[in-house]
Amino acid sequence: MSNTMDVMVVSAHPDDSEFGMAGTIARWVKENQKVIYVVCTSGDKGTSDRNITPEQLTALREKEQQAAAEALGVYEVLFLRHRDQELEDTPEFRKQIVSLIRTYRPRIVMTSDPYRRYVWHRDHRIIGQVVMDAVFPYARDYLAYPDFIKKGLEPHQVKEIYFWGAEDINYRSDITESFDLKLAALRCHKSQIDQLKVADIEEWLRERCRLMAEGEDFELAEGFHREVLP
Repeated sequence: MSNTMDVMVVSAHPDDSEFGMAGTIARWVKENQKVIYVVCTSGDKGTSDRNITPEQLTALREKEQQAAAEALGVYEVLFLRHRDQELEDTPEFRKQIVSLIRTYRPRIVMTSDPYRRYVWHRDHRIIGQVVMDAVFPYARDYLAYPDFIKKGLEPHQVKEIYFWGAEDINYRSDITESFDLKLAALRCHKSQIDQLKVADIEEWLRERCRLMAEGEDFELAEGFHREVLP
């Protein structure tokens, strides 16, 4: 298929990918990996500014996400436009994600960890679980969606899944050479960065990535829970 991707990133909101995995994405793009972003909501509730409407925020955050993806070299961004803070683990949503996996047939899928405890955005939990189930077994199994076969959406077996925001980290990705691109992409999300009220976003981000790389033979890292699928 001409639109086959190496990597599919499925996030709940614009900016999730840049916080969680942009350095790794930038490195993979430089290695000629083809990456697609699937953004499930447009982040229409992600502000403390009472003077902006959800519609205005949606337009702003989608524009920011497009700019960030372009900075990284992401091939395409799909906005599903579900409502922020209202994602649910439903058969319909799962089927939508399976459809995208079967359409783009990625080798790797990346998303937020659904198993992180306590303080964690509910949308992150939901999307992580939906994506995990979509990857295994629904995208793989011929009989899962007979109607897909009639549409030419054949089963697809994802090879690896990476969860960002994980507590059980078992894979650290070297982003020493791609940190500047991660920072540039994150800065595209001005509506979100301004709310962090961090004096020096570069030093704040560098320290986070430096701590993630402790014990490794490289300086800066992003951490994931990585599973190789059977």
